[in-house]
Amino acid sequence: MNHPITIDFARIAKTALMHSDSLCRRWLPHGRQEGQEWVTRNPRRTDHRPGSFKVNLSTGKWADFATGDKGGDLVALAAFLFDLSQKQAALRIAHMLGIDPYA
Repeated sequence: MNHPITIDFARIAKTALMHSDSLCRRWLPHGRQEGQEWVTRNPRRTDHRPGSFKVNLSTGKWADFATGDKGGDLVALAAFLFDLSQKQAALRIAHMLGIDPYA
């Protein structure tokens, strides 16, 4: 099956944001919700206590305030967490959410 080569990153990120709570619980299961943020340990480094790694469940923005790693949406978060390119992360999220990734 031929697909256009343009991945609709904005639509994938927007759809992922509608599922931010369940995605954070799946990807970062040792965290907890505090207001509009998912607070957890950074699984990519030796991080013993939750607190410096946060994901805003309303905007998708995330950051590790101890290292300076950060991103603007859940596609970037998946890329960071699972060591993927933005394209790979977008395609995996689209598949996980059952949406067509192409514009």
